[in-house]
Parts: sequence; structure tokens; C-alpha cells
Amino acid sequence: MDGCAPGGNVRLRSNWGMLAIAVGLAGCGVASPPIKNTPQVVATPLTGQLTTSVQAAPAVGDVVPVYVSVANGTDEPRTIVPSQVFAINDAGERVAPLPPREAARQAGGAGELKAALASAAVSGVAGGAVGAGMGAIAGAGLGGGAGPGALIGTAIGAGTGMFSGAERGQSKADQQANEQIGGLALKREEVNRNFTVSGYVFFPKGNYREVEMVLVNRETGDTQSIREPWR
Repeated sequence: MDGCAPGGNVRLRSNWGMLAIAVGLAGCGVASPPIKNTPQVVATPLTGQLTTSVQAAPAVGDVVPVYVSVANGTDEPRTIVPSQVFAINDAGERVAPLPPREAARQAGGAGELKAALASAAVSGVAGGAVGAGMGAIAGAGLGGGAGPGALIGTAIGAGTGMFSGAERGQSKADQQANEQIGGLALKREEVNRNFTVSGYVFFPKGNYREVEMVLVNRETGDTQSIREPWR
């Protein structure tokens, strides 16, 4: 006889399973990227024409991401400069875009809040499960079978790891948000014949009616202003 009550091993395996599920849940407290859907359709080069398109995304915190696309069907290369893309408000005033790092900071405020709420909700559920698992495993250990010190130590270690893992998940979510915004931002680029250049510019939250893009003719140095309706 090993001193265990009948069915003790079954209960112990069940408790270990509960603990494993709870710890797995704790690792899920990572926020999704702040820009949910990246447009897949971009402007198409048309012979002899410079075509553009804009598409505003839902606001993220105090930031509105706008997807800008420029296609060049002419023989004259153009340069697009992110700082020369403006939002036109209801008063007809130009509003300058936010630099990506500042946009990430302002958008990250909302991302952090969402991630914190998500992590708190997950940690609350997982915490209850781990608490139950630790109590049950500790009880099983004290009743015999495996060494009580090993079981209790493992249970407490798992509980501690869950909460520290939630904190690491929060930091990772913030980092992912910043990396996503930086990676999707419109860059200064040459738009050569039959080329299409696309990316996000970021504006403070507000009421806008148009987007203005000022492009530079690389050969002549002249500028060309193009406006698209806000949509």
C-alpha cells in the first residue's frame, strides 16, 4: 500500500491539469496590434497619370492612422515625404502628421489600457484556477503520494510565474504595438514609373474632410499638390 486514498492519483492528475490550463491562460494576456486591419488594395499606376488613394482607419487612442497610397504612371519620378502629407480640417486648415514615434506613444496609451484590462481579466480567471490548484495539490501532497514540499513548491512557483508572465506579456504587447506602428508608417520614398508606394501617416484625432499630399518632382524639383477626400 502506498498510503494514498482510492482515486487519489486521479484527483492529483486532475489538479495538475487544472494548474497547467491556468498557467496557459496566464500567457494569453497579450494585446492585439492597435491597427487591426491593414488595407490590401493600393493605388494602381495608370499610363500618363499620377494616382493616389487614402483610407482612414479607426482611431487608436488620440491618433487616427490614415493609409496613403501613390502610384506613378508617368515618366517623371516623384518623391513622397511623410511630413508633407496633411489632413485638412473643417476650417480648411492644414494639420501636420505626427511622427511615428510620437504616434506610437499616444496610441500606446490606449493599447496599454486595453492590454491591462485584458491581462487583468485573464489573470483573475487564471488566478482563481491556480489558487484552487495549489490548494488541491498541496492537500494531495500532504495526504501522501509525492513529497509535499515538492508539490507545494511547484504550485507556488507556478502561481508566481503566472503573474510575472502577465507583466512580461504586457510589456511585449506594448513593444509589439510600437513595432507595428513604426513598421507600417509611410517612409520617404521615390515613386518611379509604374511604382506604387504605400504606408500609414498619423494625425491627431479630429474632424477632417481631405488629405493633401505634396509630391516632389525629382527631376525638376517642382512640387505637386494632390487632395483626396477623407474616407
